[in-house]
Amino acid sequence: MAFIDILQSIIPIALFYSAPLIFTALGGVFSERSGVVNIGLEGLMVMGAFVGIVFNLTFADVFGAATPWLSIIVAAIVSSIFSLLHAVASVSFRADQVVSGVAINFLALGLGVFLTKQWYGKGQTDMVTEPFYSQNIPYLSDIPIIGDMFFTGAYYTSFLAIALAFVAWFVLYKTAFGLQLRSVGEHPMAADTNGINVYRMRYIAVMLSGAFGGLGGSVFALTIALNFSSSTIVGQGFMSLAAVIFGKWHPLGALGAALFFGFAQSLSIISTNIPFLADVPKVYLTIAPYVLTIFALAGFIGRAEAPKANGQPYIKGTR
Repeated sequence: MAFIDILQSIIPIALFYSAPLIFTALGGVFSERSGVVNIGLEGLMVMGAFVGIVFNLTFADVFGAATPWLSIIVAAIVSSIFSLLHAVASVSFRADQVVSGVAINFLALGLGVFLTKQWYGKGQTDMVTEPFYSQNIPYLSDIPIIGDMFFTGAYYTSFLAIALAFVAWFVLYKTAFGLQLRSVGEHPMAADTNGINVYRMRYIAVMLSGAFGGLGGSVFALTIALNFSSSTIVGQGFMSLAAVIFGKWHPLGALGAALFFGFAQSLSIISTNIPFLADVPKVYLTIAPYVLTIFALAGFIGRAEAPKANGQPYIKGTR
């Protein structure tokens, strides 16, 4: 198999699996840049997946082909509101941010599974009838070689995720809002002295992480899982958190790390089309994303410097 053919089989699937990680990792960047550690990305993805699937099943007959897009918007809004629990605990009550994030993970999963059993009478929802479908991007798919690699059988959500990564970079590094958000994550007292409301900025950042996490979870559910159960989101939130760290708390770094982890997730799917992976037992390829995540963090976390006030509650009037 020619190298070009291998790339044409790898890239669309890797982008497909990367999109949910990119969305969620961007949320993690906003939260941690403001000084709030968000271990709860997994729970925010679970909430987004649950809301996205339930909305899709409920309103598919009403909105038709627009249903998946409306589903991810609603999931982002609900997850943003849900993330307020983490914001209240870690910002207002100055609770341990790691413990609060873990609680979010358990609460989201428990609530999702409980409501699923209550509403559908079983441990999982029905399969959605209006998911996202792969499409050939008009005109771009006709470009020789590149068209087949990136724009044939692609998902619009993948390009939306990549575009939002650049938007996030612009917001964080080219706007006054981004400067204020980063300042409260580096030196909250100095920011406060200059008239920036530290608590408000951290609330906004955590809610943004909720919105992005909801996007990531709902996109995963509506492109890959197509239903909701206790095993719909299994580690993707933690992989997104790893992408935040691996990407050094930078939107474009997180984008690159998420693409890498998305490629790792796709290995078990694309292995049959790659000669040197065809004979590798599938179980090894299934666990590859988690192993590569550990190796990536082990190799890079020591050299990655988090925002200086990351994980530190701010008490007004103290250093």
